[in-house]
Amino acid sequence: MQIADVLRHKRARDAAEVFTIVPSETVATLLATLAEHNVGALVAVDGDDVVGIASERDVVRRLAADGAAVLEQPVEQIMTSTVLSCASGDAVDGIAETMTQRHIRHMPVIDDGRLTGLVSIGDVVSSRMRQLEDDRGQLEQYING
Repeated sequence: MQIADVLRHKRARDAAEVFTIVPSETVATLLATLAEHNVGALVAVDGDDVVGIASERDVVRRLAADGAAVLEQPVEQIMTSTVLSCASGDAVDGIAETMTQRHIRHMPVIDDGRLTGLVSIGDVVSSRMRQLEDDRGQLEQYING
């Protein structure tokens, strides 16, 4: 199974839109956008370039360190700027392993230099569960003739 399969499943559920933010926007704007779209992270972009990712976790950690003043800081002050990404053709199992080992909850999908999707660890686990269910069904069918 490939990341493209995960994105296809998300599109079928109308959940594949990638929400972005400009790094100069405030953390307050980031939080409002996260809440508006009910997502856990936004990809920070400069034009067509992915320059970071900002998640609820980033906000909480900075809030603990800086207090409420963080709300007026630009997103670029709290975002993760070293972004691990994947491509549509990458194997889900490999991406799952990377996300687990590196404690990454969201990974942008970049194809030909363009942001084409975002996968979460939940998306990856869900795809693996679907695959296991399919395998189980095939085994039952084989055993039952």
